[in-house]
Amino acid sequence: MGNDFMPYGLLADVILVVHAAYVLFVVGGQLLILIGWIAAWTWTRHFIFRIAHLAAIGFVIIEVWTGLACPLTVLENALRERADQSVYEISFIGYWLQRLLFYDAPGWVFTLMYTAFGALVLLTFIAYPPRRRRG
Repeated sequence: MGNDFMPYGLLADVILVVHAAYVLFVVGGQLLILIGWIAAWTWTRHFIFRIAHLAAIGFVIIEVWTGLACPLTVLENALRERADQSVYEISFIGYWLQRLLFYDAPGWVFTLMYTAFGALVLLTFIAYPPRRRRG
């Protein structure tokens, strides 16, 4: 192995973990926000957390509405190709939902799901708004 060696498969796996963490932040974050609303947790109203959460799902919504491919999926696929590994033929979420839940649906179903989830996040943001610290 010379200086040209690059563990593309390992880098693709790192991107996969980052992608999964992003999804967990969006979905798990919303779940925690709703629980925090009920349980009166103050940290679930933290301004930076809530703005980051809203921006994260907003980015996904922009992707699906404009037909842009997810940059993490594109990067992971490029790295897997360089490592001579198989790549996704559908979106990251679609792939894992299909693998985990045996769920097969046209792309518009995922667009509708992402949009509905984004609407839930926005409604929660409005009904249970973040608070800036004072003092």
